[in-house]
Amino acid sequence: MSEREALDALFSPDSIAVVGASPDSWYSSQLVENCLSYGFTGEIYLVNPAREEAWGRRCYDSIEELPETVDLAVISIPREYVVGVARSAGERGVPAALVLSAGFAEADAEGERLESELAEVAVETGIRICGPNCIGVANVGGEVVLTSTCSRKPELGSVGLVSQSGALAFTTFFERGADERLHFSHVVSTGNEADLSLSEYVSYLADRDPVDVLCLYVEGVEDPHAFVRASSEAIADGTPVIVVKVGRSDAAAAASVSHTGSITGSDDAWAAAFRQAGVERVEDIPDLLARAKAHASYDPPASNRICIASTSGGLGSLLADMATERGLSLPPIEGESQRTLRGIDGLLTYDGFGNPADIRGYGADALPEITDALFADDAFDAYVFAIGLSAVDERAERIADDLLAVVERAERPVFVLWTGRRTPEGGGGTPFERIAEAAPLYADPGRCLDALASLVEAGERRAQARRRVSAVTGDAAVGHAGLDLPTDRPLRWAEAVSLARSVGIDPVETTVVRSEGAAVVTGGEIDGPVVLKVDDPALSHRSDAGAVALDLDSENAIREGFDRIVGNARAVDESIRNPDVLVQPMVDDGIEAIVGITREEGFGPVLTVGSGGVAVEREADATVVVPPVTAPDVSRALGETGLGVALDAPRHDREAFVDLVTRLGTLATRHPEITEFECNPVIVHGTGCSVVDLLCRIGDTN
Repeated sequence: MSEREALDALFSPDSIAVVGASPDSWYSSQLVENCLSYGFTGEIYLVNPAREEAWGRRCYDSIEELPETVDLAVISIPREYVVGVARSAGERGVPAALVLSAGFAEADAEGERLESELAEVAVETGIRICGPNCIGVANVGGEVVLTSTCSRKPELGSVGLVSQSGALAFTTFFERGADERLHFSHVVSTGNEADLSLSEYVSYLADRDPVDVLCLYVEGVEDPHAFVRASSEAIADGTPVIVVKVGRSDAAAAASVSHTGSITGSDDAWAAAFRQAGVERVEDIPDLLARAKAHASYDPPASNRICIASTSGGLGSLLADMATERGLSLPPIEGESQRTLRGIDGLLTYDGFGNPADIRGYGADALPEITDALFADDAFDAYVFAIGLSAVDERAERIADDLLAVVERAERPVFVLWTGRRTPEGGGGTPFERIAEAAPLYADPGRCLDALASLVEAGERRAQARRRVSAVTGDAAVGHAGLDLPTDRPLRWAEAVSLARSVGIDPVETTVVRSEGAAVVTGGEIDGPVVLKVDDPALSHRSDAGAVALDLDSENAIREGFDRIVGNARAVDESIRNPDVLVQPMVDDGIEAIVGITREEGFGPVLTVGSGGVAVEREADATVVVPPVTAPDVSRALGETGLGVALDAPRHDREAFVDLVTRLGTLATRHPEITEFECNPVIVHGTGCSVVDLLCRIGDTN
């Protein structure tokens, strides 16, 4: 059975077996009651050998006794029985299982063992498993709500939610969204992901109707690169991905490990991966929901040109500052639009309208006329109407009616910011809620403009994702040949050079010698000063060992330098007797940079790029990019560093350096067995750049 068919069975089953179903069990009883109450029309079988019946239905002793092979087994029993039940279901041909039971890798060593066995069952029988230690799933359009923690019947929306926290999935994301009239199409709590992974849910849901945007809560991912691929493909196909990713702090990272049994990777690597893939990372749940509301309502506008109309001049000024900070443009209101607005009675504007347009309090009662003028102006591709008035009185009802009519006839995105009172005395509904069903509606100015900026940026994020998908596909076509190189030591110069040249990186011309005399002869053939370096696997960092001599401009200097660096190398490691010595021309006409491959625990290969030389330690001026990389990926990352600023000067070949970094990214992708490959320093010239030193390790060298 294909992955797609198994996930169809999880989200859209026609028949379900609830193993452990009992009115006395809070989790299973709530799940069964929710399933029955929220409209599931398929067959539900109860499996509980300790009961004859429940909810007026027969209880079966086991999966094997069921009269048919169900689409989905929901398992809510003590952990020690889960593996056996999952195996029985898999052997019977059940395509998918939802394991609510806890006490696995998040708990203790025994739980880890049981989870490993559960994963083996999935491989051996073909059953696909959601969980364990999860809260459930929902497919609102299919009236499938399989969770114990959903307090109300979901309304169908266009937001897909994947959460690695079960409690947050239904009790926070879903409930908070419903309160704000943001509705989901699918919800899944992934649990410990013994089998089905976050990446697989992303790929599946991005291809489902009516999903317009994916919201994710991420603690840790076993295969981050697979997750980035899945997200890139989703975004490239037009489904934005918005993420809350915890783990910035040591405390959060530790909590994630204990909570889900997953590994949290370097936050710098995650930030780079999100940036390159086009994933939007936000700080917290309200931020995520605010942006999701925008993407669920509209496609990205044609440009960042927006118009703001506000009933308060002060609110308009605040919004103008916020819009500028977020890269939104506020073109002037001119020509016919200006004349029409000035002709509206009661707006009390004497000097004309700017952008933001101060329509004052009366303007809220003239919205149809105002919006007619603004919608006719091609200078704007999105609108914000800011209402600084109460949202609970009779006047608010009339304003709401006008706003709903405005939203309905608008051909471009319309955002409503209503900052006044929202809670009437005695409770009850408000006009605010009616508008929230029809358009992105906000009470907070910052979140309103964050959401609009997110929508505007979605087009560029899609373009980024398409470039990344193309880069991955292109590199995959090359193939990933294994390396027949030593894994018990750093590579020698010639070995490292062969790897560099395999992706078109050609280090500075270098000759390997074994004697002082050969160094003198080779140095004499070089026009200008020379550099000598001891090349021995015992020296991981030859500069730190004093095994490098620079700027040698005479025969005596070369002899003295040779003796000094060999002596220093022997002092570090007495096994070094007659080492290779590299002879290179002295290269110093440019900026020193560093670029290298490393492996982040819990993440995989990443590239570090930044200033080389003494700046590496003094300034820590570096950033991270995740292979495979494109030239725009590297350029954006360099913009975060002082090196990027320096390379903007015309006398430095920024393009050549960016090309070098992308080639090293190709090397990292082709050869995942490379654990470290450092080009340091790289000298960036007016034309081209020179790689003057390499350090490379293959496999586990400890």
